[in-house]
Amino acid sequence: MPPVVKINAISVPPERAEEMAARFAARAGEVESMDGFEEFQLLRPTDDRDTWLVYTRWRDEAAFEAWVSSSAFTRGHAQPQGPGGPVARHSELWSFELAQDARSTPAS
Repeated sequence: MPPVVKINAISVPPERAEEMAARFAARAGEVESMDGFEEFQLLRPTDDRDTWLVYTRWRDEAAFEAWVSSSAFTRGHAQPQGPGGPVARHSELWSFELAQDARSTPAS
């Protein structure tokens, strides 16, 4: 089975961008210890978009499902909302199967 990628696309108003970055900087980091977890990246937009992408890569769908149903997931997502309420206006989960993978090669 090829690895799976889950991308959480989160709409964040520009005036809340720094708060979003701070919340992720303070994240619990529970996901890194999960069996089947391979990679995490937080992608912040650099253009006029307001959609942040939370990229995670998993060995397989079962590993991702185990994460979502775990107490570690609950702990990792239990953050106070703060005075302005939730930072995100909307989010949706995108699911992908790895079809190709390329990496840079060092120059000789």
